[in-house]
Amino acid sequence: MRHWPLLNLRLTTPRLELRLPTLDDLDELADRALEGVHDPDLMPFGIPWTDAPVDELPGNIVRFHLGVISRWQPEQWCCNFVVVHKGRVVGTQDVSASDFLVTREVHTGSWLGRAHQGHGLGTEMRAAVLDLAFAGLGAQTAVSSAFLDNLASLAVSGKLGYQRDGLSVHQVRGQRAVQQRLRLDRDGFTNPVPVEIHGLQPCLPYFGLR
Repeated sequence: MRHWPLLNLRLTTPRLELRLPTLDDLDELADRALEGVHDPDLMPFGIPWTDAPVDELPGNIVRFHLGVISRWQPEQWCCNFVVVHKGRVVGTQDVSASDFLVTREVHTGSWLGRAHQGHGLGTEMRAAVLDLAFAGLGAQTAVSSAFLDNLASLAVSGKLGYQRDGLSVHQVRGQRAVQQRLRLDRDGFTNPVPVEIHGLQPCLPYFGLR
């Protein structure tokens, strides 16, 4: 697309492709959410979006992702990729920033359909956006967070070199939930997978880069 080159941005790893979603991709993503994302007794998200009624969840996902794209500004952006494995959309991986030209810091967040967890895809997809951030965009730091009972997410952060950066306390489902903040410096990141970035150059102004 000539007037929105972000739709041509692709990240590829040995097993995955990350891209901004088409409408068909969002249909598939909603299917993955309906199939399940986590143990119903746990809530890994600060906003418990997976608790929505089954008849509302797919529409919520579509509206959310379209909203993220519609609100994109060079000063505040969120690149909310769908993750494609063997031709199927299996989850999402985002990388976002505010005033990136000055801060050079990004935040990441993600989820995978439950059937696709436990195969190392979470590490591979986060490594892909970290490569985009550090190698492609010139970020200096990346931050993330996970609740203390979200062992899978914390393990991914550990594999990629994040350091603990303090705790924060939240209310989730009416209960106290403690979140581990995590920080990764550019020099501390060693990418465990090869990543290819396609179509980045025309997108740089959209990331606030001159």
